[in-house]
Amino acid sequence: MDLMPDYKVVEVVSRRDLMKFIKFPDRLYKDCPQYVPALHSDQVKSLTKVSTLSYCKRKMWMVMDGKNVVGRICGMINPRYNALYDKKRARFGWFDTIDDFEVAKLLLGTAEAWAKDNGMNEIHGPLYYNTLGKQGMLVEGYENIPPFNCLYNYPYYNDFVTALGYEKECDWVQYKIAADQPLQEKITRIAGLLKQKYNLHEGSLDKLKKDKKMVRYFFDVYNESFAKSVYNFIPFTKEEIDEEASEVLSFVSDKTSSIIFDDNDELVGFGITFPTISPALQKAKGHLFPFGWFHLLRAMRNYETVDLMINGATPKWQNTGVSSIYHCSMSEKYRKVGTKWAITNPQIESNGAVNVWGKYEHELFMRRRCYLKTI
Repeated sequence: MDLMPDYKVVEVVSRRDLMKFIKFPDRLYKDCPQYVPALHSDQVKSLTKVSTLSYCKRKMWMVMDGKNVVGRICGMINPRYNALYDKKRARFGWFDTIDDFEVAKLLLGTAEAWAKDNGMNEIHGPLYYNTLGKQGMLVEGYENIPPFNCLYNYPYYNDFVTALGYEKECDWVQYKIAADQPLQEKITRIAGLLKQKYNLHEGSLDKLKKDKKMVRYFFDVYNESFAKSVYNFIPFTKEEIDEEASEVLSFVSDKTSSIIFDDNDELVGFGITFPTISPALQKAKGHLFPFGWFHLLRAMRNYETVDLMINGATPKWQNTGVSSIYHCSMSEKYRKVGTKWAITNPQIESNGAVNVWGKYEHELFMRRRCYLKTI
C-alpha cells in the first residue's frame, strides 16, 4: 500500500530558500512548451527589493516533500489597496503546485491563516502586490504562449482553488489580432476629424523616455487615466514609477508605439507596444547570462508579433474616439516593420474599453481569473 507523502510547510527566510522558491516552476513546467520562465534576477528583485515592500506585508512559503519543493505561495497585504477600496483583503500570488490537492490545500490554508492573523477577512488572487505585476489564473487558452508579463498555469489549479471555496471575482480577457488587416473607414475618418478639429499630433516616445520629467508626467497621466477604468487599480507611487520606467522603457520605441498630444503639448492618448519576448525568455531559461541577454536583444528587434501593453486616454478624452488616432498610427507602423500579430494586454471583461477590439477581426487568446474567498 502506498503511503501518503509527509508534506511539510516551510517559510522562506534564507537566500537558499528564496532560490528554491523561485526555481520551482522551472522544474514543474520543464515539459510544458507554453511556459515562459521569468528571469531569476527579476524574481529576486520583485520578492526582496522593490519599493512596494516598504508599505506592503508579505510572506512566502513552500511545501516540501522531503528535500523536494512541491508547491509555493506568497501572501501579501497592501494597505493602500485596502484603504482605497475600504476592504480587509489579503492577496496571494506566486502560487504553483504539483497535481496534488493536498499541496494546494496546505499552501492556501497557510496563506489564509496568516491573513486572518493580520486582521483580514478576505483573500483574493493570484495577484501581485499592486497593479504592475502578473495576475489572474489562466482558465482558457492553455495552448497559447503567454506574453512575458502574464501568468501561465496548468488547468488543475482552478479545480483546486474552487474546491477550497474560492469563487470568481473577475475575469481578464486577451485577444489575438491580425496586425496587417485594413482599418475600417470609420476609424480613419474619426481620426482625421479629431486631429484637424483639436490640432492633435503625435509625439515621440524615444524622446520622452530620455526626459525623466516627461517620464514622470506620463506615469502621472497613466495613474489618472486608469484610476476609475481599471478594476482594483492602485495608483503608482513615485518610487514605483521610477522602478517601472527603468525596467520597461528599453522595450518601447516609436517603431510600433504611439503617443498623442494636444496643441498645448498635453498628453491625450497612448498606445504602447512591446515586441514579444516570450520565446526569448524560454531560451534564456531564467538566466540573463551567459546567453539570455543575446536572445532578448534579438527579440527586441523582431516585430513580427507584438504585445499591446497599454492603451488608453486621459479622463478628459475618454469615450471621444481618440483611440482611433493612435490605432491608425500603430497600424501604419506595424505595416512598415512587418508585424503580423498583436496580442492585447489582459483587460477586465466588464470594461467597456474591451469593445474597441470588436472593430477588428480578432479571436480570444487567453482568459484569466481572479478568485476571492471570505476567511
